[in-house]
Amino acid sequence: MGLTNYVSAMDCWKGRIDSTTDYDAFRWHQWVQPLDLNIQAEKPECELGFAFIGFCSEQGVKRNKGRVGTALAPDFIRAQMSNLPCTFLQDVKLYDAGNILCDEISMEEGQKLLGMAVEKILDLALFPIVLGGGHETTFGHFQGHLADMKKKETPLDMGIINFDAHFDLRPYENGPSSGSMFRQIADIYKKENVQYHYLPLGIQEHSNTVSLFKFAKEIGTEYILAKEIQNSNYATILDKVDTFLYQCSSAYITVCTDVFSSAFAPGVSATQSLGLDPEVVLPIIKHILRTRRVRGFDICEISPRFDQDNTTANLGAVIIFAVVNTLCKLNNLAIDVLE
Repeated sequence: MGLTNYVSAMDCWKGRIDSTTDYDAFRWHQWVQPLDLNIQAEKPECELGFAFIGFCSEQGVKRNKGRVGTALAPDFIRAQMSNLPCTFLQDVKLYDAGNILCDEISMEEGQKLLGMAVEKILDLALFPIVLGGGHETTFGHFQGHLADMKKKETPLDMGIINFDAHFDLRPYENGPSSGSMFRQIADIYKKENVQYHYLPLGIQEHSNTVSLFKFAKEIGTEYILAKEIQNSNYATILDKVDTFLYQCSSAYITVCTDVFSSAFAPGVSATQSLGLDPEVVLPIIKHILRTRRVRGFDICEISPRFDQDNTTANLGAVIIFAVVNTLCKLNNLAIDVLE
């Protein structure tokens, strides 16, 4: 497919080995397989497959005046995923499609390459899990889904659910950044003459200007404040999520780790002292996954240079573990260790 600036990341997958023969003792680093998107032509044989791909970019964060360091995140997340247990049947496969390096190309070129990679992963009938990178990762990830929907002539009504302290709806007349992606996507949908479905959860009033709140209202974006999630019961939040998803035939989840409290996520480009507890967010993510409408997932804004004992990278790995196992349970491919 001519994917350039693309390298293997299999060296990151290493860890403890309790057994080389007993699958019940296997960890992810023993099960993950390399996937070269430039040569893989046919769908791998599996009941359910996940493909990890890293987007090593921090250019969007730099343009957005944030703390750089996110380019290193994909390999740090892999290191934390390596020792996760295989709690799914052997019919489930894990693939690593490597990293897209963005240090010698523009952010826009990198996003285009990521879109091509995601489109290829979808062609292979695999579930893409993108490891950011700054939140500019999302625009590249989105491009892959858009190309896939157009190619397969499916409705362009994919809902985007963003767990984030920020709207990321900033103007981009002077160039896009990690704070403009959802405005860029809104403009694409406007050109396509299709309704834009965007739901940010965890928005902080102190982290967004009045102008951004007004623009969100202008384009019809509903949102859920962080304090609503903290103070409301789950039924209220899930009802809002369900109302949003009712309008969409498919959905895509993106997690900006600055949605979490700095107590849980110190290694991000913009820390949140009053951010959310992951224990509150995870049930919402799982609920969305159980709708069977989710076609992709990414996690962004982990910055290893500011992390403490890999706490934030580990949180990212645990969230991905929850995503994988929730989808495995939906397809009756999970090993119930608590039965």
